[in-house]
Amino acid sequence: MTNTPGSPANNAFVIAGARLADGTTTDLHVADGVLVDDAPTGARRIDADGLLALPGLVDLHTHLREPGREDTETVASGTLAAARGGFTAVHAMANTEPVTDDAEKAEYIQLLGERDGHCQVIPVGAVTKNLDGNQLAEMGLMAKSRAKVRIFSDDGKCVMDSLLMRRALDWVRPFGGVIAQHSQDSQLAGPGACCHESEYSGRLGLGGWPAQAESVIIARDVQLAELTRSRLHVCHVSTAEGVDVVRWAKKRGINVTAEVTPHHLLLGTRELEGYDTTYKVNPPLRTDEHIEAVREALADGTIDVVGTDHAPHAAQDKDHAFVDARPGMLGLEQALAVVLETMVEAGRMDWPTLVERMSSTPARIGQVERQGQALVPGSVANLVLVDPSARAVVSKDSSASRSRNNPYHGRELPDPVVLTMWKGRVTHQR
Repeated sequence: MTNTPGSPANNAFVIAGARLADGTTTDLHVADGVLVDDAPTGARRIDADGLLALPGLVDLHTHLREPGREDTETVASGTLAAARGGFTAVHAMANTEPVTDDAEKAEYIQLLGERDGHCQVIPVGAVTKNLDGNQLAEMGLMAKSRAKVRIFSDDGKCVMDSLLMRRALDWVRPFGGVIAQHSQDSQLAGPGACCHESEYSGRLGLGGWPAQAESVIIARDVQLAELTRSRLHVCHVSTAEGVDVVRWAKKRGINVTAEVTPHHLLLGTRELEGYDTTYKVNPPLRTDEHIEAVREALADGTIDVVGTDHAPHAAQDKDHAFVDARPGMLGLEQALAVVLETMVEAGRMDWPTLVERMSSTPARIGQVERQGQALVPGSVANLVLVDPSARAVVSKDSSASRSRNNPYHGRELPDPVVLTMWKGRVTHQR
């Protein structure tokens, strides 16, 4: 069951017998989009026996492609995929066509979300105009706009100019903004770099993307964040060296946060053996030592959040030689499944920590009001019901996304999301 955005929704529910992340069992009462103390009159009953009730998930890193590439994704299709994955809020990255680099475009993204969204859509503004790395975008005006943009990123491209990066960090400090960096030294890992530099890149004849191309940019940026006393967020950390730098910066007291993607938690360089371009992503899939490093960092809090980097692509953009195909994978619908598989079921993470990494902490970093809240009376009813024992084989053809570049196709994974509720409206129910 999925409600249409903007349609009347059942506004009274009793979610009976749900287990919370801390292990307690309770009935949750929903009236007019808010959790309340007592069961409302005429409430619809949802039997949650055996299910966990968690705060709705929040993604700091989603590519919705609208405007410009509606053939690959729209706000409607992307947020439906998000709802199926248990998300009640996503941050829409700025690399649309046109780029979200001024207040008017940011407000347009927000309006699309309000009109078509199956979850909350928060615009991310560009750091530089047209993502060209030469001139700062109108970050202050975006922050003051109705969209109240707080995260800025040229994701897909690295802000390579050190002085420009310093100025960006300086510019966002007065209003508490965050610069989210795609850490890729374009000299060490240029356009042809598409495989982790290792025995695999040599044997497969693919351009090497060394771990240091990530870590040297993180090292520069955390020092600039220290210099400016500003906030830095490191997108999709994928290497042990990158983890080491983030860990060093946090011990030093630098205001830095970091994310890891689901695919970097589960998938590795060996997936490239068949040259299947579904597995081309930037930064690339890494070897086992790096996978272990990011799992450990997510468990101990060095990496703060899981960010999906949901990146839909049309078949014609993937059907090329590996080096020429566009990088990116779908991520929203299987994100929770992958974290369960690699972290919870492996004993690395408990449920309260999962809530921190996928809900409350990303909401805090993104400064998203009334998301990631504890499920107590007075909170907005943004929640997901999870069956921790359910498993299924992933089929790319059943995805809500308009694209089919799903790297988990054919894999058996947890199938946890039973129901998603956003502002008291059921946006997904299986």
